[in-house]
Amino acid sequence: MLRLFDSAVGSVVDVQGNSGGAFSIYNCGPTVYDLPHLGHGRAVLTFDILRRYLESVGVDVRHVSNVTDIDDKIIARAKERGVDPREIAAQYEEAWWKTTDLLGALRPHEAPHATEWIDQMVDIVSRLLGSGVAYRGDDGVYLEVEKVEGYGLLAQQPLADLRHGARVEAASFKRSPLDFVLWKFVPSDEIGWATPLGYGRPGWHTECVAMSTGLFGHTFDLHGGGLDLRFPHHENERAQSVALGYPFARHWMHHGFVEVGGAKMSKSLGNFVTMEEMVEKFDPRSYRLLVARAHYRSPLEVTSALAEDAVSTLARLDRFSLRLHELVADDSVELCEVGVLQEFHREMRQDLNTPVALANLFRSVTEANTAFDLGEWVKAKSQAVEILSALTTLGLVTRNVEWVPFAVVQRAQDRQRARETGDWGTADRLRSEIAELGYLVEDGPQGFSLRRSDVVSSKKG
Repeated sequence: MLRLFDSAVGSVVDVQGNSGGAFSIYNCGPTVYDLPHLGHGRAVLTFDILRRYLESVGVDVRHVSNVTDIDDKIIARAKERGVDPREIAAQYEEAWWKTTDLLGALRPHEAPHATEWIDQMVDIVSRLLGSGVAYRGDDGVYLEVEKVEGYGLLAQQPLADLRHGARVEAASFKRSPLDFVLWKFVPSDEIGWATPLGYGRPGWHTECVAMSTGLFGHTFDLHGGGLDLRFPHHENERAQSVALGYPFARHWMHHGFVEVGGAKMSKSLGNFVTMEEMVEKFDPRSYRLLVARAHYRSPLEVTSALAEDAVSTLARLDRFSLRLHELVADDSVELCEVGVLQEFHREMRQDLNTPVALANLFRSVTEANTAFDLGEWVKAKSQAVEILSALTTLGLVTRNVEWVPFAVVQRAQDRQRARETGDWGTADRLRSEIAELGYLVEDGPQGFSLRRSDVVSSKKG
């Protein structure tokens, strides 16, 4: 049984899903107004590792992650550039999926867009108004948190302490500085929707309530995101659901911050690093390895030195895979149980303890190499098979060739999309560009593969 730290409880608990269906995971996705940064990358990879692990032990998972495609930040960026907000949203959503693909993340089973759920949001706000939990203010409809039982659960603070510590000055019409907007009134010349609530746009905290409950029903297994979302965003989602009488999420999971130079990464501190910058400079797998080396609830330090060390570590794994791949594929060599996977699963079950799980795997790599040197083929093959299985579960797929540069991978992905749409002229042009960069692209039933054009495969003599 998997155990995770539940933010609503404040301790590690047994995580159980609804026996009537797939294990349901909802994590907050991007607001598409800029390029994804390292914090976004950590969120994607944390829930990718969770999903991969659950699926590796036979759990049927249904993963949903939303896209916020209407937001004040999107509108502000559109005004800066003199374009339609929808153009900004489309541009940065494309960048989001391209980046997550490079990270090797499984795409969510569903990625609902906020603009597709306006009617459901209006219905939620209307019901909250009708029940007396929400009220109309000068610039929108607000939820009155005083009327929500247990408000502050995810912050692990009582309402009185939260009110005392509120950092924002309350508007004169607000009944508490903690009250938050459900529906924002906007001028008729701004992007919005004409609804019974008035012309306006949804509040951010309302979007995920509509989408998660609309797709999963009134209760689902796990809701998560970064630690910065725990309060107020996730607490405000929970508050709306409680006010509506919904059980909402059974468990809450939050990952730690990304730090650069010991400080939380943020644009205001000037240490904002995009994922595009990361994958252009380093093997994209290096960031996944950095994420897995840190426990998901701990801060994640990212520096060039750490990324370079991760690249070296990946090269070691690749050499290990290359060295033993023929032995692994040799059906004449039997397998025996060596305990590598048993040890791996023990650590992963305990709150996704990836740092210790990885340390154990690297120790096993050394042992498997030693067994190979000594001609202990059964032991070497058995350890290698279990090591590679565990690495695959973490998404750390090894390569039998050197790292392929970002520019080559990007062209190969664009070529794949061109092939899928029948744009053969573009596909041929991109194949030529890849060849000019020194690589061959080969198509297969599982997609494309890349190899250097000057590398000749050789087998162990």
